[in-house]
Amino acid sequence: MIRVRIVRALGSTPREEGAEMFVGPDRFFGTIGGGHLEYLAIDHARKMLARGDEDDRLDVALGPDIGQCCGGRVTLAFDHAQPTPRPPGPPVLIFGAGHVGRALATALDLLPLSPRLIDERAPELALAAPGVSTTLAALPEAEIRSAPPGAAYVILTHDHGLDFMLATEALKRGDAAYVGMIGSRTKRVTFTRYAAREGVDTSALVCPIGGGSPRDKRPEVIAAFAAAEIMARMIAASTRRDAPGSTGDVPQSLRSLSPAR
Repeated sequence: MIRVRIVRALGSTPREEGAEMFVGPDRFFGTIGGGHLEYLAIDHARKMLARGDEDDRLDVALGPDIGQCCGGRVTLAFDHAQPTPRPPGPPVLIFGAGHVGRALATALDLLPLSPRLIDERAPELALAAPGVSTTLAALPEAEIRSAPPGAAYVILTHDHGLDFMLATEALKRGDAAYVGMIGSRTKRVTFTRYAAREGVDTSALVCPIGGGSPRDKRPEVIAAFAAAEIMARMIAASTRRDAPGSTGDVPQSLRSLSPAR
């Protein structure tokens, strides 16, 4: 196969430097942004395969050369390589395999994250979509204690007391990229009083989750807004090293989300 990689990106471009795709005679994997640029790259790579070329480069001005409205400029590198499995994304621990938990696990499974649905009820876990990772856990708080730095925690159980205990455990860690709990503003106020007695700061807690959502209680709608919220927080945490004055101390679990350089 031919690997097509963006090695230089100037101005407005559909993908960043480091984005890549793999092109074979009759199929391809990945994307460098779609549109005419990708069509051009696929065609060029297949001609290379037919000729037996080893490597090549193309410099493309997106507007003048191919009429793509981004207006930037990219340099594409072509070489022979095979796609490698995508490294696992940062973990997202979802506590509660009810309707919203299952919908959220399905939504997050499409993203560069590693969601895992955790519950003590085997029948609920059995309803998870095919391919979703599940854990039957009698002591779900142990899953929080053993998670790596930079994980996300979403708490949606059937029991308020259990929600409070798990949220407290997650906030105590101090290294979570995201801690969210389903509920209302009233629930947050009640939890804040509970956490104060435990000596826990609740300022990092997201509750209700999916704050941009309209007043729509359908599980799939809540899951869609919550998934966007979680992804935004995870990307923000992964790019802290690029901020002025940052120490660059980004947890390993989040590095796969950092833009390629």
